[in-house]
Amino acid sequence: MLNLSDAYYFVQVVDQGGFASAARKLDLPKSTLSHRVGELELALGVRLLNRTSRQVALTQTGEEFYRHATDLIASAAQVEEAIRSGLKEPSGVIRLTTTTELSQYVLCDLLPTFLARHPKVRITEEATDRVVDLIAEGFDVAIRGHNTALADSSLIQRHIAKAPWMLFASATYLKVSGAPADLAELERHTALALSRPGMATWQLTRTGHETRSVALTPRFRTNNMVSLKMATCANLGIAALPCYICRREIEDGTLVPVLPEWRVMDASFSVVIPYRLGVPPGVRALLDFLAAELPKALRSGDRARRVDGAAR
Repeated sequence: MLNLSDAYYFVQVVDQGGFASAARKLDLPKSTLSHRVGELELALGVRLLNRTSRQVALTQTGEEFYRHATDLIASAAQVEEAIRSGLKEPSGVIRLTTTTELSQYVLCDLLPTFLARHPKVRITEEATDRVVDLIAEGFDVAIRGHNTALADSSLIQRHIAKAPWMLFASATYLKVSGAPADLAELERHTALALSRPGMATWQLTRTGHETRSVALTPRFRTNNMVSLKMATCANLGIAALPCYICRREIEDGTLVPVLPEWRVMDASFSVVIPYRLGVPPGVRALLDFLAAELPKALRSGDRARRVDGAAR
């Protein structure tokens, strides 16, 4: 293939009117320029310059090559500038995958804010509850919720936030059935639960690291967190839910924390990327943004406690 450097040297020789002038401008030996232009002519199989002891002149083929070479060098300079600019300012497309609930209740507010700050960035989001293969499916970032450590892999992981889970019931349910005063009373209430691994019991923790386990015989069980929340709002019983998906219902009084001094668990959220080196500026900016903003968006547990305390 054509050596772009040799084409550049050839254009400089023509523009400067000879090898000596071009050598002074480029701060290169005249012999080096002569050799590189000779290599270019050898590669192309044609003579581009007629050389005399005093001057050089373009051949007919050289004139045609000069026109193409100047266009080629200008295009290369534009490409280089675009790449260097992209390494400084966040830009380009970021493919992001995350959980359905996080997308629906948190990222729907956060991502527009991020995009407003970085107008040259575009995001393609896929909300799904399956574990996506980032490398095989071409994703740049995944946000994964987990209760235990993520499996070791070649992927780069960064823990960024915790999401408190608490027990909730509707205000109407508690008015009819009575609010449990302690865990012993909790066991006589109707339970609603997720049909997910680790959800056969409620593992409750109180300040001071006291832990209690409450076995469940749910009246309603589902693998869909939104369905569980709606069943709770429909006065069917008590459910363990992440506070961030109940934010609006807590604020308008539809859902009330049950035994708010007890926490079901703190789920974790981590960002996962497929590479450590050469992270594009747009991806790096998104990671920093999520690390700063996601914990605040998920910090609804304290709000739930304050709302409950004010109600009392």
